[in-house]
This record gives sequence, structure tokens and C-alpha cells, in this order.
Amino acid sequence: MTSTNASDVTNTSDVTKTPDVWLPFPADEIDGLPEGLNYRLWDGEPDYPADPADCAFYVVPYMKGAEVAVRPLAGMADVQVVQTLSAGIDHVEPALGLLPAGALVCNAKGVHEASTAELALTLILASLRGVPGFVHGQDKEEWRSGFYPALADKSVLIVGYGSIGAAIEDRLAPFECARVVRVARSARATARGPVHALDDLPALLPDADVVVLSTPLSPSTRRLVGAGFLAAMRDGALLVNVARGGVVDTESLLLELESGRLRAALDVTDPEPLPAGHPLWHAPNVLITPHVGGSTSAFLPRAKRLLAGQLSRFAAGEPVENVVRTIG
Repeated sequence: MTSTNASDVTNTSDVTKTPDVWLPFPADEIDGLPEGLNYRLWDGEPDYPADPADCAFYVVPYMKGAEVAVRPLAGMADVQVVQTLSAGIDHVEPALGLLPAGALVCNAKGVHEASTAELALTLILASLRGVPGFVHGQDKEEWRSGFYPALADKSVLIVGYGSIGAAIEDRLAPFECARVVRVARSARATARGPVHALDDLPALLPDADVVVLSTPLSPSTRRLVGAGFLAAMRDGALLVNVARGGVVDTESLLLELESGRLRAALDVTDPEPLPAGHPLWHAPNVLITPHVGGSTSAFLPRAKRLLAGQLSRFAAGEPVENVVRTIG
């Protein structure tokens, strides 16, 4: 976990001024917030709660879209910390050039792992065991019995082995998979076994029955799952995306789905939200959920604990955590 001292970027021109903190939740609903900060409530409304120029710590509204997320950044000339409530920062990344030098960008590591891993496992099991077909059969009063694939004895490849990828493996452990193979940006060793580099994917994909995407969206992962990636997957394999829609090239995936060679379970799509009439809605062998990986009852208590901890460190001049970018 990266730590950087927020006091290193303090605006020394006005050290006596009480810093403004913009929160998407009422401050009195967050236990453990430190005193000595001005808490302003803003969850993406048209009007700002105060002058953005006075904001020192900005908590980005959750799931309100990139346009809302970046709207006040141009006016936050003295902001020291931008804290997202998502695992990724792609929704604010285009505006990071507007931030002052030394500003810190933090993600919400620790908030979404449990919920996202739960959904990944749900999508895997539902897809393999034919649950969408059973739901449609129930609607039509049809008894669709038969044999369906099990997760037991399957080989699972996790692409993006950060904290969410590790949480997915935690939940796979009781299901008697033949193997779990891990891939991240660079190779490393873990207590569970080796993590392969992205460059190893061509050799790993043909042996995977299930490929789970949990990687951040970045220049190196945008459309990582294109025609070549999909062609390397074995016939009948299942692609599960709980990362970002832009990691997958939608047109290439549609070709594979329509041919019947691959299956997919997608919590995220490109474009997103998926518009009415898009062919992905009715492609064969695909299960779609509307980007709900982190939107569960587990989110709010974890998000509030994160903010209380981060702001306590900030107020005390201690290092904030989960720093993923320092503006230089």
C-alpha cells in the first residue's frame, strides 16, 4: 500500500485557514471524522456547496459519471487530495492535468473487494450452471432439465491480480477448481503461487475454462481483450468481466458470441450504460448485469471507514493511503 504525506503538499501561503473537505455523504453520518476541518456536502448537484478554490480534500461522488466527477476540478487550485470511492480512477483521469503539482489521487482499495468478488463468483456459477436459461424457462413454465458444466475441475485465469483479483481467488478456493492462474501487469511471487505478466497471456489463455477480468482500465489494458485474445481462448470458455467495459473490444466479443464459440458474463460494457437496441443485449450465450459489482450493502460502511481513516491522517499531517497518482 502506497503512503504519501499530505503535509508535503500543504499550501504554505495560508497555513492558518481551516481546510474545506467536500464529501458526498453528510459528515454527521460518518463516525470518526476528525475535528478542525470544514465539511461540505456535495454529491454532484448543479450548485457547489462552497468555492472550489477553498477545497483541500475532494471526495469524488460515487457512480455519478465522469462529467460530474471532474466538474469542480478546474476550480480546485489548492486541492491536496482527490479521493475516489471506486477501485479505478479512469473517470477522473482525463482531468488530472488540471490539478496543482503535488496533489495526491487515492483510490478506494478495501471498499469493493468483497462485493465485486461476490458478483464475479455469481456470474461464473450462474453462467456455467445455466441459470439465465432456467429463469427464462420459469417465465414460460418449461422444465429445462439436463447436464450443465460445474465450476469444480475447471481452470480459472484471473487477469488483474490486485486486491480484487485476490478476493476473487479467496472465494474460488472452496469450489475445487483444477487450478487458478494469476496475471498482473508484471510478474511476482505470492503466498498462493506465481503471478504471471500480461505478456504471458498468449500461452495461458488456451488452457483456461474461465477467464475473469479484474484489471484497472489503463492505456495498457484498454481493449486488451480483442480479437487475438479471444481467439486464443479455448472453445466453450467463459469470459467474465468485472473490471471496466473498455478492457474488452465489444465488436470482437460479439463475433465470438454470435458464432457460439465463447460465452460471456459482463458486469461492465462498452458503451455503458448499454443503450437500447445494442446487439450485445440479445447476443447468444451472454449474461449482463448493470455495473453492480460494488453497489451493495457492503459499500457504505466500508466507504465511511475509509474516509474517516483518510481524513484523520490528513488532519494530523500523516501519510494518506491508497495513493495511485502524485501530480507532478
